[in-house]
Amino acid sequence: MSHPAFCGLERAHLGVLIEELADPWLGRCGSELRERRGGERKRTAGAGPDHKLVFTDSVLVTVIHLRLQMPHAALAGLYGVSRPTVTCAIHEIRPLPAVRGFAAPDRPGIRLRTLADVFAYAEAEGVELRIDGTETQVRRPWAGRPGRKALVSGKKKQNTAKTATISDGSGRLL
Repeated sequence: MSHPAFCGLERAHLGVLIEELADPWLGRCGSELRERRGGERKRTAGAGPDHKLVFTDSVLVTVIHLRLQMPHAALAGLYGVSRPTVTCAIHEIRPLPAVRGFAAPDRPGIRLRTLADVFAYAEAEGVELRIDGTETQVRRPWAGRPGRKALVSGKKKQNTAKTATISDGSGRLL
């Protein structure tokens, strides 16, 4: 599954990505578990069930899902795990690249982490930005859920998730 046809990344670049995401993932897992327990662990490290997907497989599953929009059930079948395991892995890994930042095209040292960074980069480089937005229909959230009204579309009169992408004049995503 690490073939570039699936994940869209050369193996060397995928290895660098996995190395960069490993420390934030470990820190995030530890802090979430500490919060859930309400304190430090009571058993020694390594006790309890093992991850059904190791970290590298979780990163691969997430990259493949984001690139190909492959359903969680299909990925679960390929990896021999259950659909909820794949869903959990994607939810754990998906926020990590945003913290890492995204590389600016043709500028390997620059990382764009926020919308303000994207606009500052465009202004400094003289890049014309193109913004594209779309709405994807989603299930109606439960009553009383915070943010429920944020998913209501005035245009489509449905519950939708709003997505915006920003690209440069050449069509490369920023």
